Amino acid sequence: MATQSSRAAARLMVAPSVIVLFIWMIVPLALTVFYAFRIYRLLSPERNGWAGLRNFSWFLNAPEFWIAITNTLLLVGGVLVITIVLGILIALLIDQPVWGQGPLRILVISPFFVMPPVAASIWENLFMHPQNGLFAAVSMGLGYKPILFMESYPMSSVIFIVSWEWLPFATLILLTALQSLSSEQLEAAEMDGAPAISRFRYIVLPHLTRAITVVILIQTIFLLGIFGEIFTTTQGGPGSASTTLPYM
Repeated sequence: MATQSSRAAARLMVAPSVIVLFIWMIVPLALTVFYAFRIYRLLSPERNGWAGLRNFSWFLNAPEFWIAITNTLLLVGGVLVITIVLGILIALLIDQPVWGQGPLRILVISPFFVMPPVAASIWENLFMHPQNGLFAAVSMGLGYKPILFMESYPMSSVIFIVSWEWLPFATLILLTALQSLSSEQLEAAEMDGAPAISRFRYIVLPHLTRAITVVILIQTIFLLGIFGEIFTTTQGGPGSASTTLPYM
């Protein structure tokens, strides 16, 4: 049983880590608030000064503001739906005892280690390029005109690229939760005559609820700050068709 002295010793040992973590979090937050009220030009420091509420006024009155909010919500919602649905399907697939399961898992998680600007450049130049891309070659081979992904479907293209980047994360979280499910429950349900869809709906899916919640929370935090993929591909265009709040 913990005594008062042992609790004090535990707090003392934990204190350095807590202090470092607090500083690591509070300093960027304080600087963000500070620069939000200032005019800051990196290349023209002599023009820096106090802005007051002018930055917020410009931001809220900008014609792209509501478009950026809509695009941000579309980006977050679209990526969450794609990664969760495909993540569950892929997790169910690679959880099966098949040959080559180890290399298959490595292949599935490999996109997560690619830097966002690099991943965006790969998709834009190797796959979605209107002249030299793989999709253009397939379209022209079938007798169709190549699709101008970045011009005609900019937001959908960004959502697709970001989903490809975050799908491994969702798959890993969901696979870990899936492997913690007792096989005896599924076997008992199967022996009782429950079809595969019912076993998934009433046993597997409720078991994955917490994992899905974790995926939603963590991905939402990072998706609200997506910048590199948009800057590398559409640069917020055409016009403001793919402009999000971080890109404004």
